[in-house]
Amino acid sequence: MGSITETAVKTKLYDETYFYVGLSLAISSSGFIGASFIIKKLSLIQLQRRGALRASSGGFGYLKEWMWWTGLLSMGIGEAANFVAYIFAPASLVTPLGALSIIISAILASKYLNEKLNLLCKIGCVLCILGSTVLVIHSPKQEQIGTLNELVGKVKDPAYVIYILIVIISSLLIIFYFGPVYGKQNVMVYIYLCSSVGSLTVMSCKGLGLALKETINGINNGFTNWLTWVFLFSVILCISVQMNYLNKSLDLFEITIVTPVYYVSFTTLVLIASAILFREWENMSVDDILGSFCGFLTIIIAIFLLNVFKEMDIHYENIRHMLGPKRKTIFSY
Repeated sequence: MGSITETAVKTKLYDETYFYVGLSLAISSSGFIGASFIIKKLSLIQLQRRGALRASSGGFGYLKEWMWWTGLLSMGIGEAANFVAYIFAPASLVTPLGALSIIISAILASKYLNEKLNLLCKIGCVLCILGSTVLVIHSPKQEQIGTLNELVGKVKDPAYVIYILIVIISSLLIIFYFGPVYGKQNVMVYIYLCSSVGSLTVMSCKGLGLALKETINGINNGFTNWLTWVFLFSVILCISVQMNYLNKSLDLFEITIVTPVYYVSFTTLVLIASAILFREWENMSVDDILGSFCGFLTIIIAIFLLNVFKEMDIHYENIRHMLGPKRKTIFSY
């Protein structure tokens, strides 16, 4: 009886250690990814000033820019940290923490791109941190799928197969019709494409993570499984599509619009895909489900403040009189 209890305690500590490693990696990746948006945007601006064909018009001149490659390297480091985070922690925790990259992007954009960061935007940054904290507290602390063989069975689930088909069909429609027609007028067109394809990237990263974990721990050679190579091909293809169309969005719209809209769309679709594939919510208490929902909703409100009111000239001085004593009105007859 004592040995069973000791084993249970060790397992719990092992899961918690994995959880905090994944949490640390997710936070650090946000820093690199947030900075990468600014660096790549600066590169695209320089390219535009020289009169080169813009990325939104099909140009690839940014591939000759060292600054763009620096931004890509920063994003690569961030995505690598994110990938490893998916190995240690649930997707429903790692993905929403990407909101921290929006705070970093907003702060850096105000400094290097002269984009406004008023009082409401600063309140949005604080709310973003609070929402992320609530989300971390209530998120699942351990994985629901422990082996690659379990994942193989989940991938064959009809609900997930239907989700994949919806993503593929909608992506093809955007690439060949809706993108060329509406992509330059509506920020959601290319952002939805990046987000839906990105949700498949995350699921594939989870599969690769399980294969690596099994191989490193000596449990099984995960790379002898055909599904591992499908995941690897999926990651390469999906990231290529994301990179191309995210560049188009950055070239067409301000970064303070692209990053928050991309975050909300991407995170929502990842949570949907994760709920269908991993079903983490089935083993969560009602309190944790509500807490996760409230945390995510707080982040969305924060992003709304960062996005919608960024053009308004609102500072502390504008509301300072509201905090002071009321002045008496003198009527003259």
